[in-house]
Amino acid sequence: MQLDNDDGAPPRFRPVPWTALETPADAELWIAEHNLALQEHVGRDETGYGVRFTLAAGGDIFLQTTDDAVILDVTPDAEWAAPLITAVAQAEPPKGSMWVLPDDKLVQLILGLSSLVESTLLVVGHNFGRRHRY
Repeated sequence: MQLDNDDGAPPRFRPVPWTALETPADAELWIAEHNLALQEHVGRDETGYGVRFTLAAGGDIFLQTTDDAVILDVTPDAEWAAPLITAVAQAEPPKGSMWVLPDDKLVQLILGLSSLVESTLLVVGHNFGRRHRY
């Protein structure tokens, strides 16, 4: 979810077709590139920034990282991916749509999702709020 753009200007961010990642080094490079893109394109006063993964079989997973966690917001039409996230995280699914995983699961998560992703999109204004974490 991006901030609404009511002035008719073109969208700030555009979807990027996904190229499957095969190794942990590939995932680490992808993470570094996206971190750099977020630093370059997201303003200091903006919140809710991260990456939206659009899954080829349907649904979206929004991802944000913090100093010690990986936060996922899984849309209802992407709930089918929950078993994969559960396996990567080695944890029970949350009661809601927000997953909070240890930060050391990021590379495994990206590799696990890799074959399922159609495209990615940088986002700002997405609600990754703590009130939704379970």
